[in-house]
Amino acid sequence: MPQDRPTLPPVRLNSDAQLARDALATPLLSRAVRLARWAGPQTRVGVGGELVDEQLPAAAEALGLDGGDEDGRACASEAWRVAVDTGLVDAEDPADDSDTAGAAAGANLALVTGGSPQDVLGLWLDALDVVFADAIAPVLDDISAVVGDDGEIDLEALDWDPEGEAAFLEGVLGNLYLLTVSDRAAEEEPVPLPVLAASMIVPDDMGEPTDDVLEQVSEAMMRLDDQFRVLEPVGLVRYRPVDEALMVEENAAEGPGPLVDDEDVTRYGMVRLTPLGLYGIRARLLEAGVEAPAVGDLADKGADVLLDGLARYPELAARAETEQWLARRAPADAARELLTAARGDDQGAPLRRLHCQQALTLVGRQAEPAVRDVLDDPRLGGLARVWLAEHGAPDVPAPPESMIFWLAIDTIAAQLAAGGEAAELQDLVEELVGRHTGFFDAAWRVEHPATADVLEAMGRLHRDKATAKEARKAAFKSRSAH
Repeated sequence: MPQDRPTLPPVRLNSDAQLARDALATPLLSRAVRLARWAGPQTRVGVGGELVDEQLPAAAEALGLDGGDEDGRACASEAWRVAVDTGLVDAEDPADDSDTAGAAAGANLALVTGGSPQDVLGLWLDALDVVFADAIAPVLDDISAVVGDDGEIDLEALDWDPEGEAAFLEGVLGNLYLLTVSDRAAEEEPVPLPVLAASMIVPDDMGEPTDDVLEQVSEAMMRLDDQFRVLEPVGLVRYRPVDEALMVEENAAEGPGPLVDDEDVTRYGMVRLTPLGLYGIRARLLEAGVEAPAVGDLADKGADVLLDGLARYPELAARAETEQWLARRAPADAARELLTAARGDDQGAPLRRLHCQQALTLVGRQAEPAVRDVLDDPRLGGLARVWLAEHGAPDVPAPPESMIFWLAIDTIAAQLAAGGEAAELQDLVEELVGRHTGFFDAAWRVEHPATADVLEAMGRLHRDKATAKEARKAAFKSRSAH
């Protein structure tokens, strides 16, 4: 997996128990388990542990498939290999004077019913490794053409770069993972295959793709079509293959066409990661040294770690993470810990206070005593008054003017740090300025580390040119004074 990415957004995973059930229900692993139970004294395998050809029909029938059908025998062969490679089957090595040997249920078969969910998921990850290797393997139309005089496959004749193929597929799966965790809707909506192919080939700064680039994307799509067909039975993805009629149309065309036909993008292949696939790709990312957090990672950490960590979480993930954190603590204790962590004048403090306020909303009225305790705090008093007013609390003292303007600066600083939508920030800026006469005359005097930066931002964001100019002048005054 790529190692030069920034920290990924957190993924929301199903419970290990649910993921383990999903793993055992996948077509490939369930077939491997059935063949492991089918194996007995009569089972014969070759040098590599593969079932001998004569036993493939019986294995296919054990899976409920047609033993006389080539596809049925191929499914049985694949499932058997997964069973061997995951330790569900223990295949013996043939003796020197024999071409075959026996096989029996392996030690890992007991994990299917007697192991923990983590044990089952470990089996599934091993199966994923097997299938991934299949997905990047070259397609051989005529194997005899690449077999040397010594009976071994000539890798140079294959024109195959295993490391390059693995890196390409890992990159595609990494991009699919990023698309999914960055957008909650993407967890349910499939991604068009051309989008994934283009994400690996088309340079970010390229406007209109050249014919050569379009040709590369088209070739990558066909390669991915084959690979996702291989990956689907292990439960990594849900995949709608490329329309075979489309391939005929593309071959008949004189040159490369557009990346997609807007009229029916589904014809080009559609793919999405399953919940089990999210777990699997995250596991591979972590193994490759990529920081790939999951919702719940911060549940046992302190409030300071939680509030800082939420800075890189999308809204829904931040709420889910906060809910898990609160579930482990008494409401009053959680409120006090959050408010303590929200203090500070460092660059990340405004965003911590914003996340603190949002977390306190989830605590509910049980947070009120802790919130009232900070009413006189110059950094938290404004936040406390807003929270109390929003919850309909009585006897909320009016804030001093200095606190009003300090809170305004802190609020905008937090929104700027959160990377909010420009239109929403514009509305917030204009609402604050419109609410207070002489806003900038007071704002530039605010003793807040971000005052000058906030006022400069307000000058960029405010849609009224005269007001924007006032904001820039106020920013200059603030920098001169501090």
